[in-house]
Amino acid sequence: AVLALPGYRGALAFTLAEALWLAETVDDIVVGYPSVDRAALRALGSSEELAAKVTVMVDAPEQLDFIDAVLPPSQRVPIRVCLELDSSWKSKVLGHVGVHRSPVHSAEQARTLAQTVVARPGFTLVGLMGYEAQVAGLGNAPIGQPVQARLIRAMQKASMAELAPRRAEAVAAIRSVAALEFVNGGGTGSLEATRNDASVTELSAGSGLFGPHLFDNYSHFSPAPAAAFALPVVRRPAPDRVTLLGGGWIASGQAGPSRLPQPVWPTGLKLLAREGAGEVQTPVVGPAARRLRVGDRVWLRHTKAGELSEHTNELHIVDGFTLAGTVPTYRGEGKAFL
Repeated sequence: AVLALPGYRGALAFTLAEALWLAETVDDIVVGYPSVDRAALRALGSSEELAAKVTVMVDAPEQLDFIDAVLPPSQRVPIRVCLELDSSWKSKVLGHVGVHRSPVHSAEQARTLAQTVVARPGFTLVGLMGYEAQVAGLGNAPIGQPVQARLIRAMQKASMAELAPRRAEAVAAIRSVAALEFVNGGGTGSLEATRNDASVTELSAGSGLFGPHLFDNYSHFSPAPAAAFALPVVRRPAPDRVTLLGGGWIASGQAGPSRLPQPVWPTGLKLLAREGAGEVQTPVVGPAARRLRVGDRVWLRHTKAGELSEHTNELHIVDGFTLAGTVPTYRGEGKAFL
């Protein structure tokens, strides 16, 4: 549905196996992480159709060596390659700020790797990707923490000021070696900043399409919540609290309260700090709990994007008060790629 809208094109996949499956219906897929899936690499290199649709991620010659060992250039069609630029910030005060992904940090490193790819048969260099996680995935307006909020915003401003010219230099360096089809940047929380980078040709966003509560604490945008899930009340351990069935749908990343689902309806409910959200039960407490009965439902919002697809077989699409359709999740399709 999203790809049918103006301005949207292509998909980012976690794994190559996922990308090959998506290629049945999507014709432009970038695998966001290097792959060592031998079976998937063989399938990719053995099909002109798949090789035209799917681009793999590379940030070191060792990954090229691995692909060649699985399927030598003489035995495969050319494989489309995207390089990843390290978009973290090397702060003199804070040290490494961001995620640990690619070793390619400078324009010269990008040029060297690009030359390596171009010089090797069986590969076609088509893109560059950079993910500024320290901006895209870190809320800069945490509730009740004004000092922390100012520090985060200052860090993000400095980080983007350093990244923009470095990325432009890397793009120019690579383009002196190969004609790039795309330069991918961004993430849900950095779309506004990255769109101002003239070297970037396309923006990527994932979790933000659902508007989960991870993005409630950003100062520069406020996505409308577009997804939630309901759990039934199954017991009442005390007058002011009820217990829900299931609920431990925990998001990835640094463990903590921000990764837990949040009760949103009825209003006035919260998780218990000492118990959190459990695999088989989740207690909630608050004035609204007194009015709930066994069999009633409590609505919760998840933190990121994957939790719903991991735990449900289908998603119901609601338009106002009308059920507009039902679509299967990866789980409903019988798929588990990671």
